[in-house]
Amino acid sequence: MTSTTRQGTRATAAVPERRRLGVPAVAFLIVAASAPLTVLAGGVTSTFSVTHVAGVPLSFVLLAIALAIFAIGYAAMSRFINNAGAFYAYVAQGIGRPAGVGASIVAIVAYNMMQIGIYGMFGFQVSTLLQEKMGIEVPWWVPVLVCIGIVGWMGVNRVDLSAKVLGVLVALEFVVVIVFDVVAFANPSDGFTAAPLTPSTLLVPGIGAVFAFGIAAFMGFEGAAIYGEESKDPRRTIPRATFLAVAVIGVFYAVSSWALSLAIGVDKIVDPGGISAEEAGPPLFFGYIAQHLGTVWVDIMSLLFITSLFASLASFHNAVARYGFSLGREGVLPSWFARVRAASGAPWAGSLAQTVLAVVVIVGFAIGELGWDPSKGPYAVLTLFTWLTNAGALGLVLLMAVVSVAVIGYFRRDGRGVGIGSRVIAPAVSGVALSVVFVLIIVNFDVLLGQPESNATTYLLPALAILPGVVGVFWAYRIRSRRPEIYRQIGHGTDHGELLGEED
Repeated sequence: MTSTTRQGTRATAAVPERRRLGVPAVAFLIVAASAPLTVLAGGVTSTFSVTHVAGVPLSFVLLAIALAIFAIGYAAMSRFINNAGAFYAYVAQGIGRPAGVGASIVAIVAYNMMQIGIYGMFGFQVSTLLQEKMGIEVPWWVPVLVCIGIVGWMGVNRVDLSAKVLGVLVALEFVVVIVFDVVAFANPSDGFTAAPLTPSTLLVPGIGAVFAFGIAAFMGFEGAAIYGEESKDPRRTIPRATFLAVAVIGVFYAVSSWALSLAIGVDKIVDPGGISAEEAGPPLFFGYIAQHLGTVWVDIMSLLFITSLFASLASFHNAVARYGFSLGREGVLPSWFARVRAASGAPWAGSLAQTVLAVVVIVGFAIGELGWDPSKGPYAVLTLFTWLTNAGALGLVLLMAVVSVAVIGYFRRDGRGVGIGSRVIAPAVSGVALSVVFVLIIVNFDVLLGQPESNATTYLLPALAILPGVVGVFWAYRIRSRRPEIYRQIGHGTDHGELLGEED
C-alpha cells in the first residue's frame, strides 16, 4: 500500500507503538539507560581510582543542575515537536535541515557506541561469574551474542513490555544500592565527613576528568522525547519524565558516591598510592560489600550488576531503533527502516538493523582479541567497553550542546507563549555549560581511556563520534538537490493519517 503526502509520493510507515507509556514508564526507560548499579560499581569507582578527586559527589550535583537547565528548554520544545527522532527533529526545526540530518547521524552512531560498548562489560561480567560460581569457562562474546538475541526480541515487541521488565530490574538496583548506602553511612572507614560535597575537594587538578566521567552517568536522560509518539500525553509526559529522571539520577548518584567515599575513606581515595591496581574499579565496591554484608550479598549484587547492564542495553537499543524509524519514515534513510509490526507497533526494521550491526561489531572485536596479551587486562572491558562508551558519551554531549542552540533558534521568530527564561536564558546557559564539558572530555580523552599518553585511539575515537555528523550535513544537501520533496519534510515527521507498511 502507498500513500501521498503533501510534499510528494513515497512509502511511509506506521507510527511506532500505540500510546501506552506514562510518566513512570518513560522515566524507568531513562533511568535504565543510566544503569544505576553499573554507574556506582563501575563508573564511580573508576572515577575515584583514576582521578583521586574527592569531590566526585559534588560533581554529580553540578552536572544534574546543568542538565536540569538544559531540560527546561528541551521540555519547552517537546511541547511543540512530537517525533521519535528527538534530537534530529529539534535541530532540524531549530537550526536547519542539514544540521538536523548531521545531528541524527551523530545520535545513531553515539547510541550504537554506548550500547555496543556496554556489551563488552556485560560479556566480561557474565563469563567471570560463570567461571567463579560454576567453573565453566566461556569466552566473553558468547553471552554477548545470546544477550543481543534477547534484546533484539524485546526490541520488536511492545515497548511497554520493555518498560515493565526494565522497571523491575531498575527497582532492584535501587534497593541494593540503598542497602549499600545505609551500610556505608553507618560504617564510614575514617569517620563521617561532608568534605566530598564541598567545592574545595572538587576545584583541584583533575576536575576535567571528573566531569568527563560523570556526564556519562547521565547518558540516556535525554531520551524521553524519543518516546513522545508512544506516550499517553506527550506534552506532559515528556517534560515530567525528563525532570524526574534528572532529579532521581543526580540525587541518587551524589548520595551513593558520597557513601562510597566514606566507605573507602576520603584520604585513601585522594591518595594516588592509596588504591592499588587490584582494588581499583568495581573491586572497591564489591570488596566493601563482602567485608560488611558477606559473600551472599556480593553474589546478589553481582547478578544485579549484570541485569543493570542488560537494562541499559535494552534502553539504548530502543533509542537506536526509533531513530532509524524516524529517519526511514522521512526518507533520510531507506524507507525499509520505518517498517513496524502490526501486532506491537514496534519499529522492527530499525531494531533488526541495530541487532545485525551489534553482531558484526562483536564478532570483529572477538577476532581482534586473538592477538591480545591477557596480562594487560580483560580485552572486552579495556577495548570494547572503554573505547566505545567514552566516544558515545562525547557524541551525546555534543548533541545536547547543539540542541541548546536549536531551542533558541526554534523560538526566535515565534515565542509560542513560552517565557524568555525557558526559550533563551536556560538553553544559553546549558549550551555554554555543555560546550565546556565537551571540551573537557576532548582534553581528557586519554585519561578516560586509561592511557598514560595520547596515541592514535585518542584522536580516532572522537573523530568516529563527530565526523559522521559532517557527512550527514553533506548528505542533507545531496537530498535537497536530488529529492527536494523529501528535503522539505526533514525533521517534521508525517501525519498519522498518511501511514503504511505495517508488518507482522
